[in-house]
Amino acid sequence: MAKAKSPSSAPQPPPKASKSKPTFVKYYLVAYNVLSALGWGYILLLLLVHVFNIDRRAAILEASSGSASSTFSRFMPFLKSSRASPLYFESKLPKFLQPFFRRFTTSYLRIGTITAFVQTCAILEVAHVMLGWVRSPLVTTAMQVTSRLYAIWGVTEQFPEVCSNPLYTTMVFAWSVTEVIRYSFYAANLLGHEPYPLLYLRYTAFYVLYPMGASSEAFLNYATLPSSSPIPSWSSWAKGMWKPTDYIRAILFLIWWPGLYVMYTYMMAQRKKVLGPGKGAKAN
Repeated sequence: MAKAKSPSSAPQPPPKASKSKPTFVKYYLVAYNVLSALGWGYILLLLLVHVFNIDRRAAILEASSGSASSTFSRFMPFLKSSRASPLYFESKLPKFLQPFFRRFTTSYLRIGTITAFVQTCAILEVAHVMLGWVRSPLVTTAMQVTSRLYAIWGVTEQFPEVCSNPLYTTMVFAWSVTEVIRYSFYAANLLGHEPYPLLYLRYTAFYVLYPMGASSEAFLNYATLPSSSPIPSWSSWAKGMWKPTDYIRAILFLIWWPGLYVMYTYMMAQRKKVLGPGKGAKAN
């Protein structure tokens, strides 16, 4: 993303370990990356089990009130409230897709807590840079971690309607697949290995995962804006419809898209640099 908001799904070059790093630090970092990969892998597994109803428990989970209707109604204000509800959109889907849509609106109840916990642990990555254990840029690392924490603690956990928005499912799916690849690649790299399949996925999967994750984050942020006045104006501010924090979230939503373009083209250039013709299998 733009510097004001770094998109969390963007693949970055693997953090370069300090040459003088003590052995215990190396193996601590290996353990951290392995545990992180396992954590996100567990989230991905739970999500897939829920969406495909493998354990037959999805029907027990009920979507909380509000759901995604606030997002739908702002994009389509000409629709009556009943037509801007998730039930309306569900009814327009093919029959075989309707159960999947319902499960998309209840995935938070299955994975919300563990996702918040695992993502919050990423604060350690900022500490790793500050301690000199990895040589990733501090500002970039901090922005990426803050972006994810904002999506979790500043959006999802503050606004109940976001928890039952189907975009929460697509966001966490993109995050979890991205992080399983990223942390697995880091762990292997620290042990002196660089499996080409992981390298290829790291610099290729973003084509799908980055737009999916970043746009889901953006529209979830958008869903938190006041539904009584979808476009900010002087009158909406005078009547108290929009608070200062609403304007901040609206600005973040607007800058998301040019930032998406900048980062997406940057990642394409990185991929060409790492995997282009005549290049070795070595990452930056």
